[in-house]
Amino acid sequence: MHSPAPAIRRIGVRDIGDALAKGLDDFGAYRTDVIFLCVFYPVVGLVLARFMFGSDMLPLLFPLASGFALIGPFAAIGLYEMSRRREQGLSVSWTNAFDVVRLPAFAGIVVLGLALVVTFLLWLVAAWLIYHWTLGPESPGSVSTFIRDIFATRPGWTMIVVGCGVGFLFALFAMAISIVSFPLLIDRDVGLDTAIRTSIRAVAMNPGPMAVWGLVVAGGLAIGSIPLFLGLAVVIPVLGHATWHLYRKVVER
Repeated sequence: MHSPAPAIRRIGVRDIGDALAKGLDDFGAYRTDVIFLCVFYPVVGLVLARFMFGSDMLPLLFPLASGFALIGPFAAIGLYEMSRRREQGLSVSWTNAFDVVRLPAFAGIVVLGLALVVTFLLWLVAAWLIYHWTLGPESPGSVSTFIRDIFATRPGWTMIVVGCGVGFLFALFAMAISIVSFPLLIDRDVGLDTAIRTSIRAVAMNPGPMAVWGLVVAGGLAIGSIPLFLGLAVVIPVLGHATWHLYRKVVER
């Protein structure tokens, strides 16, 4: 607890591109292993999507898909470990993703992960309240009716604007406390408070590049979610590996 905080570097948009390229290279090297690890994300997405349709909770389908951005950093901790081992020239397989349970800071990783899960659940509650305030309280009669109400009515556009604004605040909070925290907790034996403070400082010192990174994550998850969430089996590992390399660029060793 209260361990010294590492120094933060200023980065540019070019560093974001380089981190993505290295993340893609890691994915190419271990694609069979990471797809095996990440294939459950589209499965969970499909199950939850079916639950939403079956329970007349269609308004939460988009918040559910976008919410992957909130819990993604926690879901990718095994990928950070795989990138770390490859960086050190060690052998890597999908089983190494579970080595994080033996880390000194594993308790901090779990606590921070639970915080992101709670943030995700709060986002779903907020999204439902926004729908209730704009297009609700009745559930949409059908998918076509719901889509028409969203794009062809004033309450629908109000829901879009307010929902995107509130969602941005949730995403900013999640990114600020986690983008550097998880890789730092895996890389060094530091306290959770130090990891979170370092992550917030990294975002505050690099607002432009971090904004670009947020757009890349949101765009990638949106693209991966469109084909029945199946693309998440590729998007999440690429972004996870890239996050490790972004951490290396931001935090001095």
